[in-house]
Amino acid sequence: MIDFEFTDEQRLLERSVREWAAREVAPRIHDLDREHRFDSSVLPQMASLGLLGISVPTEYGGAGMDYISLGLASEELEYVDTSLRVIMSVHAGLNCLSLVTWGNEDQKRRYLVPQAQGAKIATYGLTEPAAGSDVRGIQTVAIKKGDTYYLTGEKMWISLADVADNFLVFAWTDLEKKTERDTSGLSAFIVERAYPGFSSGSLKEKWGILAGNTGFFKMDDVPVPEANLLGRPGEGFKIAMFALDQGRFTVAAGATGLIRACRDASVKYAKERKTFGVEIAQHQLVKEMIAQMESDYHASRLLWLRAGWLKNQGRRNTRETSLAKWFASVASERAAGDAVQIHGANGYSDEYPVGRYYRNCKGAVIYEGTREIHKLMQADYVLGSRVDRALRCELPAYEPGVKSQG
Repeated sequence: MIDFEFTDEQRLLERSVREWAAREVAPRIHDLDREHRFDSSVLPQMASLGLLGISVPTEYGGAGMDYISLGLASEELEYVDTSLRVIMSVHAGLNCLSLVTWGNEDQKRRYLVPQAQGAKIATYGLTEPAAGSDVRGIQTVAIKKGDTYYLTGEKMWISLADVADNFLVFAWTDLEKKTERDTSGLSAFIVERAYPGFSSGSLKEKWGILAGNTGFFKMDDVPVPEANLLGRPGEGFKIAMFALDQGRFTVAAGATGLIRACRDASVKYAKERKTFGVEIAQHQLVKEMIAQMESDYHASRLLWLRAGWLKNQGRRNTRETSLAKWFASVASERAAGDAVQIHGANGYSDEYPVGRYYRNCKGAVIYEGTREIHKLMQADYVLGSRVDRALRCELPAYEPGVKSQG
């Protein structure tokens, strides 16, 4: 059965992340966002809180906390700004948890340990200029010569592209299957920024998440040792989908935090602003929007908690994580739109945070599976045309008090 009570450790984490973000980031986020500037000083601070390796086993340098803890941290970080939660998504979720589950012992020692400790920053490279939801459209190839793979291709819309040290990259290793549109020809690689032929750049004309680093990286015959192949050749698609289950979980929890931020900002403003001689909090249509935010917040939180509980049990959770990500991201877009509406002309001003919330929320409706992709997934589950099968590597079950599982 699901226990809705948080442990003392989880409550301490929630409070610690909330207080840190409010103290260290909230006072500066307006200027960082306006300047389109990523503040890398948050990374060692997040590492000192144990966030960069939050669900990595202690034996590999992590905090050994469970998936509910990962969700709580993601929610608290996005309450202040989406750029903070994005770090958790790509570093802790998409990359580190993939290494926990699919990496061999050598890979865990060489890459997971420094990443969990924050000595190295990591990200995820799946999306390309011509391949987003259509993973089969990936053009990056990996040609094996001896005990080395040579990777050529370009990845786009990569969070921390100009910041990360290590990249989890997906490429075709079987070109015949690429032609046949068979995903069993995709493989996953751990790529280091220092490898010859690797270059990256930042995207400067984003609409939202302006305080975050988003960009691209290119590989021109980049030599990658065979030892850096994650999993077996041809398991790239499985690893990519596994990773997305973890990343989508953090997105769902983060979007829940954004809904709460919209609600709190709207309640504050509605009690301060007066029209027709009364606080706008007394107007029924304003109440309706705030009530919707409250409903969406609690529904979204229950959905990501359900997915997190399944993760803690080591059970397949693609369906539940997809539903949580879809519902929470769409609800956050609704909440942000209503928050701007409640603020009226002031909502259109940079003086108030709700405009930033509105710009930031849209990303979650697009990345890690668009709204439409998740709708189709949920319909297919209900209609019986989609059934999840067990992966070769399932999630490690979390054991309370042991802290040796992710």
